[in-house]
This record gives sequence, C-alpha cells and structure tokens, in this order.
Amino acid sequence: MSRRHLTFTCEGSQLFGTLDEGEAGTGLLLVTGGNEIRSGAWAGQAQLAARLAGEGYPVFRFDRRGVGDSEGPNGGFRSSGPDIAAALTAFRNACPNLTRVVGFGNCDAASALMLAKAEGLDALVLSNPWTIETEDAAAPPEAVRDHYKRRLSDPAAIKRLLTGKVSLKKLVGGLRDAMRPAPEPTTLTTDMAAEIEGFSGPIVFLVAERDRTGQVFLSAWPKDDPRIRRCADATHSYVEAGARDWLAGQVLEMLRS
Repeated sequence: MSRRHLTFTCEGSQLFGTLDEGEAGTGLLLVTGGNEIRSGAWAGQAQLAARLAGEGYPVFRFDRRGVGDSEGPNGGFRSSGPDIAAALTAFRNACPNLTRVVGFGNCDAASALMLAKAEGLDALVLSNPWTIETEDAAAPPEAVRDHYKRRLSDPAAIKRLLTGKVSLKKLVGGLRDAMRPAPEPTTLTTDMAAEIEGFSGPIVFLVAERDRTGQVFLSAWPKDDPRIRRCADATHSYVEAGARDWLAGQVLEMLRS
C-alpha cells in the first residue's frame, strides 16, 4: 500500500487530497465532517484509509475549501457539493481503473453527501448524519432515557443517588425530559431525505449509540428504516477499539458488495 498527496481545483480554489492506493476497481471517497482536516479526529480517517487500502481498496480523502491545506472560502457543509464533485473527479482521474465509488461521511459530511444527492457515487455509508438546526437543540427523549438507563445500571451512580450526592431537582427535570414526545423533523432533515430519495444505489446509516448527533438523527429519521445499523457503546468518532473494528467492517461490507 502506498500513500500520495495531490492537488485539484474547485471553482478556482486549489484543494489538497490524499490517496491511499489499492488495486480494486471499487474505491472509497471519504468526506470529512465539520472543520476537521482530512486525517480526521485523532488521525482516525487516515487510519481507516490505510486499513481499507491494505484490503486492496483505494481511498481518497480531501480538505474542502477553507479547511486544512485547501484554499478558498469555508462555506460549511451545506455548500460543499462542488467540493465533493471535484474530489470525485480527482479520485477517478488518479485511479482510472475505478468502476464503482462508495461515498462515506460522518456527521455533517454524511449530510453534505445527502444534500448533494450523492451525484456520481454508486453507494453510500452515512454515519451519524447531522440533523440539528441549532446548536442549543435539546437532547431527544430517546437520548435522555438511554442516559438514565445507563446510569441506573451503574452501581456507583446508584450509590451517589442513595447517599444524596445527586441533585433531585436535576433528576426530576431529566425524567420529565425523557417523557417528552419526539420533536418534529427539522427542515434540514426533510431536505436531506428529499435529496437522497432518487438515489438508486445502496445506502446504510451507521449510528454510534453514545453519540448525541446519532441519537438526534434516530429521533428525526423513520424508526423502521431497515438501513440503520447501530454500534453499541460507540462515541461520535468511533475511537473505541471495538467501534473502530465495527466501522471498518461496515465500510468493507459496502465496498465488497
């Protein structure tokens, strides 16, 4: 496996990408969420790319405009459709043997792929899609119930409650929140669903069950969607050893299918 860096343009700005090479005709376009650079949190994306390339699959990741090494204005995930399209073109140019490309993104990178209608891609792995309109949005009732379920199964937490070290006012407020009805889907959620509706390729939604973003997505998305897969005890970036293995396995399954 070899890794090389390259540049490409998007609407007049120079962007930087990294290609982990592989011989397979199927590759992964890895879209970075938030303002993270293409290596990802704790180099998680670089490690995932190396792991997949070790299995023979080329992986291309990049810094969108205004992030990391790339030039241009940072317009956020909602305006990153052209960046994704330019990166896909650069990926195909660098690997002319590609016949199939899977798009992968975590958090608002997953949302960006959906808003861009996944144009030019053949399959999608969408992890913890961002569906929150405002940063101060309340945690969904499912997340609050999950929190208290975990706390009540922890002997140390029970001891704190019985010895008066837990605020009863806060506890009552939390239980009240757990009984609230689920909020209505946000405009962002409905836009994402509408844009991806016409996509004909396979899609899986990955959710880290200890991640608030993933929990909010579950509360906003149809609960009977068979494409949703959950990773118990995983946090947002899948930093836990078992969660890293689970994530890699899910992506490999889509690459191999």
